[in-house]
Amino acid sequence: MVTSLNETKFYAKQQRVALRNCGVINPEDIEEYIARDGYSALCKVLTEWTPEDVIKCISDSGLRGRGGAGFPTGFKWSLSAKTKADVKYVCCNADEGDPGAFMDRSVLEGDPHAVVEAMAIAAYAIGACHGFIYVRAEYPIAVHRLQIAIGQAKEYGLLGEHIFGTDFNFDLEVRLGAGAFVCGEETALMTSIEGKRGEPRPRPPFPSEKGIFGIPTMNNNVETYANVPQIILRGAEWFASMGTETARGTKVFALGGKINNTGLLEIPMGTTLREIVEDIGGGVPDGKKFKAAQMGGPSGGCVPAALIDTPVDYDSLTKIGAMVGSGGLIVMDEDNCMVDIAKFFLEFTVDESCGKCTPCRIGTRRLLEYLNKITSGKATLQDLDDMEQLCLHIKSNSLCGLGQTAPNPVLSTLRYFRDEYVAHITEGRCPAGVCKDLLTFVIDKDKCIGCGNCARNCPVNTIVKTDYVAQGHKLPSYEIKTDKCIKCGACMANCKFGAISKK
Repeated sequence: MVTSLNETKFYAKQQRVALRNCGVINPEDIEEYIARDGYSALCKVLTEWTPEDVIKCISDSGLRGRGGAGFPTGFKWSLSAKTKADVKYVCCNADEGDPGAFMDRSVLEGDPHAVVEAMAIAAYAIGACHGFIYVRAEYPIAVHRLQIAIGQAKEYGLLGEHIFGTDFNFDLEVRLGAGAFVCGEETALMTSIEGKRGEPRPRPPFPSEKGIFGIPTMNNNVETYANVPQIILRGAEWFASMGTETARGTKVFALGGKINNTGLLEIPMGTTLREIVEDIGGGVPDGKKFKAAQMGGPSGGCVPAALIDTPVDYDSLTKIGAMVGSGGLIVMDEDNCMVDIAKFFLEFTVDESCGKCTPCRIGTRRLLEYLNKITSGKATLQDLDDMEQLCLHIKSNSLCGLGQTAPNPVLSTLRYFRDEYVAHITEGRCPAGVCKDLLTFVIDKDKCIGCGNCARNCPVNTIVKTDYVAQGHKLPSYEIKTDKCIKCGACMANCKFGAISKK
């Protein structure tokens, strides 16, 4: 008998750190946050610790950036602290743009004070006086609650001058983004904050030397900050006790796609993909087989069913051509075409490329042209080799992370599902029955009872009655004139007798 949420399959293997207050407190009431040790970590570091103590604690915890690359957070803070400047900034990347991702949004909507407190701690550690939270404008509730949290923190003296009676001064403001995926890259984000078109900058100089408005700036994403107050209060050893040797702590994932239990989950690093899909996610619905999981959004790669026991951590996923990324996890079943999946993500990155560098601007479009040739049955096997070479060129020559990772879905599907690419090219068929140009809808005349439901629902009147009457039936069957068929699938959807199939 289940007596609490934590005993359900969905929550039993979860461990909530970044999400600990989400759904528990009223995010618009600072006193509820304070009642759960809110701002205690900030008080502790300002009254008891030196900035060096803070950085050492974060370094010892093993916390790595939760926004994509997994850069060690303590090391990033130490680089910013070493930069000599009269003015420094801290920045929060809340420009969550991956399809199917909603981790940062949930933290901002459910526990905005955790981010405010963490940014103040980071500012103290590196010697900053001002902070920016860059949020996409499509998150109006998150923006509203952030603004409430900042206002309440100022009212309680937790932002502003002489915080907790010390000499530490820190203020914070929200900046809205227009929804450009490229602004998830930190230098493009900083350019956007300055009021310019969001485009990445060459590095060096790095943001720790020259960031927003030319001021040294340290940037982390929402989930990274959300871990900081708990690390300060509970200790580096506590956080390091979770996860693996090279990936400490927990990670939030947005689980979606062909899965019974969708939603946010927070698990210790090193949890296997099988545990996520089968135990937490409840498996694939309708008795279908698990085929693959796209991890890391458009920048990530597909993990096939054969590797379902792979631990979910930075190094393990990188070895098999995927990545943790910001935490998007989309499950696919046997009805998904992996060529079509690669095309879907590449279409997204083509649209979101800022166009500044040629390898990304032109290279991704050429790559998409190859995929369109394959899904329309016009490609050759040589195109696969050429496509792989183009992928490697884009990865090694693009200016920022968007272009450098854009080919990942193509490379990973080529690596693990090459047979599907070959079937599209040599057999002129889509094994999953997804790619329209390679589909043919067929009526089995012996199963057709002649009801005419398919013909009545065909939008282009391409289904006609024949002279054939199947044994045991009274009415003539129907057939599809394939030369006029637009392959919408309306006939198959409206056939109640399973007489129509796609090949």
